[in-house]
Amino acid sequence: MKRIFIANRGEIAVRIIRACREMGLCAVVGYSDADRTSLAVRLADEAYRIGPAPALESYLNIPKLIEVMQENRCDAVHPGYGFLSERAAFARACEQAGIIFIGPRSDVIEIMGDKIRARQAVNRAGTPVVPGTMEPLTSMKAANAFAKEVGFPLMIKAVAGGGGKGMRVARNSAELEEGFRLARSEAGSAFGDPAIYLEKKIENPHHVEVQVLGDHYGSVIHLGERECSIQRRHQKVIEESPSPFISEATRKKMTGVAVMAAKEIGYTNAGTMEFLVDADQNFYFLEMNTRLQVEHPVTETVTNVDIVQEQIRIASGKKLRYSQEDISFRGVAIECRIYAEDPEHGFVPSPGKITGLRTPGGPGVRDDSGIYAGFEVSIYYDPLLSKLITWGQTREEAICKMKRALEEYQVLGIKTTIPFYQRVMRNVRFLDGNITTSFIDDFFADHDLFRDHPMEELAVLAAAIYQYESSAVPPAPLQSSGNPWRLQGRKDGMQS
Repeated sequence: MKRIFIANRGEIAVRIIRACREMGLCAVVGYSDADRTSLAVRLADEAYRIGPAPALESYLNIPKLIEVMQENRCDAVHPGYGFLSERAAFARACEQAGIIFIGPRSDVIEIMGDKIRARQAVNRAGTPVVPGTMEPLTSMKAANAFAKEVGFPLMIKAVAGGGGKGMRVARNSAELEEGFRLARSEAGSAFGDPAIYLEKKIENPHHVEVQVLGDHYGSVIHLGERECSIQRRHQKVIEESPSPFISEATRKKMTGVAVMAAKEIGYTNAGTMEFLVDADQNFYFLEMNTRLQVEHPVTETVTNVDIVQEQIRIASGKKLRYSQEDISFRGVAIECRIYAEDPEHGFVPSPGKITGLRTPGGPGVRDDSGIYAGFEVSIYYDPLLSKLITWGQTREEAICKMKRALEEYQVLGIKTTIPFYQRVMRNVRFLDGNITTSFIDDFFADHDLFRDHPMEELAVLAAAIYQYESSAVPPAPLQSSGNPWRLQGRKDGMQS
């Protein structure tokens, strides 16, 4: 393996390029028209156009990706996360083309990507699963029968789902009927498969996941757990390792179950077993992500294991370099996902040109970024800009470093979620580690009410400004010092 094609973009493409460089491998990037001047393209050894800006015509175009890889003699492909990373069809196409897919086998991706089959597979290994249907539902009659058997509330989920798509909560029969219809429609549009299933909703759970690594020789280890309970619309936004909630006994049991389940399905490469944990520390299998996780840096930080390099080594046929006894856990790491979104107005996307950028640094601070000053944030893709990770000997120390790093992080030209994370870092419940999946809804709903319904207030404000400007004496021109940082000011734009 000498030439690795990176079938992704943004910060994860940059992350994989750096791993390749450190291993003496050639990093080849495919880019869309929108990413022609991206940081990944600038850093890669080679870069090739794969199509227009829309993802369906570029990053999701399997025939084109295979063609580009073959034409440029790539030995392997790293899919990163998102896009085609969990598409069995892509892994299978690579296998048939003689290109090493840096991830599990296509048949394993297929099994674990089907939420019903995944539940069946881990259940055989003795893994507790959330009570739910073990077959796809095709009618409201079957859905109502299950609801009558287990009771409300229920989660309606897409069999082929992920990222919160095709997911609804039903607390009564009316919501079940509406959610059934909407979830099927959304699942069909997002995944090409309208099949759904039902699970009993665990109220206010913790979302905890276990990172596993498996090689082709039967060895599977875990790299501890991550607390991922802080979510918006089923999307994680803050993660940390270790979890401040679970006990050492629960940790030992959960990680052991994750390893056994991975062995049961013959899992190879990096993967993540996700669990819901109730208030009494009972845990239930949720799903498995058969890829590198967005939040993998928090695990790397506390274990000192480079997961991307291990992925490449495993895919090239090497044995795991570590036994379970070799893995030690040091301190606490926290990650905030920095998005190009406006937290003051419902977290709407904020595309545009980054006119100024200052990233944080110093001891215990890591910034996995795909941006630079002058970079144009596209409307075509996920608005994730970077991931900010801090480490401390204790959770308190890691939080203090995160507060300081967020203060240093300055982005001009667009809005970002940095101010929202600053609020979270000051929240008493977060500081106590008392965080469940309802954390944001419980503690930020009132403050965010205006953000989600801003139009009436904005209209009044706009009318007032118009009236004032129409009658007021024009102000004197602003004298520029030539320093955009001084003009914007800390409160006005430097942390937007």
